[in-house]
Amino acid sequence: MAATIRDVAKLSDVSVATVSRVINQISTVNPETQKRVKKAMEQLKYEPNLVAQGLASKKTQTIALILPNISNPFFSDIVRAVEDVAQSNGFTVILCNSDGLVSKEQSYIEVLRKKYIDGIVFASNTLRIEDIEQLKKDNISLVVLDYSSTMESCSIIRAKNREGARMAVSHLLEIGCKKIAHIYGPIGDQTAKNRLEGYEEMVHSFSWYSPTLLVPGHFTINGGFEATKMLLEKHPDVDGIFAGNDLMAVGVLKALHQMGKKIPEDLAVCGFDGIYLTEITQPELTTIAQPIYELGEKAAKILINKINGLLEEDNVYELDVTLIKRDSTIKAH
Repeated sequence: MAATIRDVAKLSDVSVATVSRVINQISTVNPETQKRVKKAMEQLKYEPNLVAQGLASKKTQTIALILPNISNPFFSDIVRAVEDVAQSNGFTVILCNSDGLVSKEQSYIEVLRKKYIDGIVFASNTLRIEDIEQLKKDNISLVVLDYSSTMESCSIIRAKNREGARMAVSHLLEIGCKKIAHIYGPIGDQTAKNRLEGYEEMVHSFSWYSPTLLVPGHFTINGGFEATKMLLEKHPDVDGIFAGNDLMAVGVLKALHQMGKKIPEDLAVCGFDGIYLTEITQPELTTIAQPIYELGEKAAKILINKINGLLEEDNVYELDVTLIKRDSTIKAH
């Protein structure tokens, strides 16, 4: 039969209330008494009731991960990393898929606040300043993936999106592209905005540049497909496309195949993210690869450190990206 808190109290010769205070790390307990209680817990192999402990301390060893779209392989890798870190630190993860909807995200936040959640990782472009302020009042730690650096009141983890976009365009120019278009993600998404800005920094001085070379693709395969058809109707002489994420780039490849274009001889394509799909497309897709697992891993580690009181300052952490050259830009000799 499993040991109870009363068994621990009896063996350590203290009250049940004192054992409870030791379990919940309340500092009013004498250090010698704490040692005696912890030794009794070890001898009896006593496992505290986490639910009861959570109610007393408002800590449940539980974190949440709010994502806009779990079907995107990028976020699948983020989930894996966060779960791995959480499990190794004794935390449970609640996964919330917001579909990029403010109303759905607000509903999740309200529910999580009532559940004594310890912290939240947001991979979201709909998080509001007022949400951050309220969560801090509730003593709920948070870390945000890919968000604006103007939000100084929380820790932010992101890749070097603007720099990666410049790398993509530079590569397309180096292989001889004379007119490069950009298919961008959702308006209001900070990641999409930074990648678009990186593209414009590289091409705005060219005589061929026009704002009509910018086409929305909504970060989806179908969005990239439709954007490519619209783009080439206006600019049939485009010979390079930088897609703001790999899903849109997959849609670009699909559209070009249907239009009878040779890749990369007629038109070269570069994506961004480095998801596994880029290795199985025909042709394989050149991409700017983020360290996706590392992003999720770092976010989870920082969040848990904040929960445990080991990190107080909020910082912006930017991780390097890498150009991976594949057949969608490497012309056959």
